[in-house]
Amino acid sequence: MNGLIMSRLQTPIRRNDTVVVTTGKDSGKRGRVLKVLPATNRLIVEGVNLIKRHTRPNPQRNIKGGIVQREASLHSSNVQLVCPECGEKTRIGHRILSDGRKVRICRHCEEVVDK
Repeated sequence: MNGLIMSRLQTPIRRNDTVVVTTGKDSGKRGRVLKVLPATNRLIVEGVNLIKRHTRPNPQRNIKGGIVQREASLHSSNVQLVCPECGEKTRIGHRILSDGRKVRICRHCEEVVDK
């Protein structure tokens, strides 16, 4: 990329977190994070941002042709974490526990998100 160094962006959202979409056509939908793409700061969320792909049949890979619906990625700034304790969408804070672990916390109920 013309001599630019690609840095790895970080998002506090991880795989298997439940998130709610805050903007766009799927605003208000909840889903589980299937994949995190840290290089582009994007996420793939289950059942959100569905697109249709026209696929060709490939008998070697046992793929049937046709129109397939699947999830596309969306930017991590367009989602918020849902706290497993209080069930609200929340911002994420950090806290260092007494045993030295750094954990994510809910900004509403101050409970630990990581288990």
